[in-house]
Amino acid sequence: MAKSEEQKAQKAAPAPEQEGVTEQTTVMAPLSDEAVKAAAETEKVKDTKKKKAKKKQTIYTIKLIPDDDGDTKSIRLSERVLKYGIASVAAGALLFVGAFSYSVYSTFANQNGAAEIHELREVNNIQQEQLLQLSKKANALQDEIDQLTQLESDLRRMSGASPAQDDGSGDGSGLTNDGTSGQHDGQGGPYAQQPSLDNVSEALDNVAKDIEKRRASLLALQEELKAQQESMGTPGMVSLPGSLVGSTVSVTTPTGWPARGEVSSPYGLRWNGSDFHPGIDIANDMGTPIVATADGTVTTAGWNAGGYGNMVDIDHGNGVTTRYGHAMQVVVSAGQHVRRGQIIAYMGSTGFSTGPHVHYEIRINGQAVNPVSYL
Repeated sequence: MAKSEEQKAQKAAPAPEQEGVTEQTTVMAPLSDEAVKAAAETEKVKDTKKKKAKKKQTIYTIKLIPDDDGDTKSIRLSERVLKYGIASVAAGALLFVGAFSYSVYSTFANQNGAAEIHELREVNNIQQEQLLQLSKKANALQDEIDQLTQLESDLRRMSGASPAQDDGSGDGSGLTNDGTSGQHDGQGGPYAQQPSLDNVSEALDNVAKDIEKRRASLLALQEELKAQQESMGTPGMVSLPGSLVGSTVSVTTPTGWPARGEVSSPYGLRWNGSDFHPGIDIANDMGTPIVATADGTVTTAGWNAGGYGNMVDIDHGNGVTTRYGHAMQVVVSAGQHVRRGQIIAYMGSTGFSTGPHVHYEIRINGQAVNPVSYL
């Protein structure tokens, strides 16, 4: 009993204070209604944000169910991945459509270009055919003029009239300087050249000039015959074509024949208008001497791969050159000075040739001209 009372007294007595320890008690003031409402609003905002976050992370599930009762497969895609996927597919579709459109455009453009090229080729072929037909007509006209020229010469000879002043100014067909007409027919030149528009124009210009000359010559013949009938006189003697007796022509101007023989192929269109011949062919026996027609300097002496065979080119100055092709042998060398009448080669049939002859060209400033007017 004494112990229990003693224990009760100890419990009731206050605990002794510990040295250095201070006991503090905080008393919270009661919250106001506004504070409580603000705290409630804050909680609501947090809850709303959490709900929105949950909505943004929506997951879509794609289920693949096989027909044979096999295992079902699921593909889970987040909304973000799904959006990226759709955007990628849309971009790919746009690229495909663009590439396909460009491919279709390119195909049509190429087809149109090919059609235009084909059309241009057809037009070019038609023009080439028309040009060939025109060249044939020009060649036929030249042949008729040559026949008229020959007829006039026969009339002059039969009537005793003097030779026409322009004899030898045509294409030169059948001309001869050694009385061997019809005995030689060697022809050649450079490899066959399809007539160009310039060639045909030149041929037509020559035809027009020849027609005018023939008209003037025939009128002169008419007057001469009238005079003969009135006076009953005889015509005077004339010099041979190409004669240099009493001539004042410069020694550097091509004059006369480069070889004896006859003109077997004229200048201009030939072979029914299928080839343009930039010179004349003078045919004779193999080995006939070929001479320079004017003083000058040899610029080329030897083989030519363009169809001329053994060839000699002479520069006479002032832009005038002469060419002698198809020689059997060349007896001058490049750089050598030659004089008019000097032997430079011997007639042959080398290169593009059908028989022994000399292909004779005259060029002025690089442009071929008709050599007949210089014979």
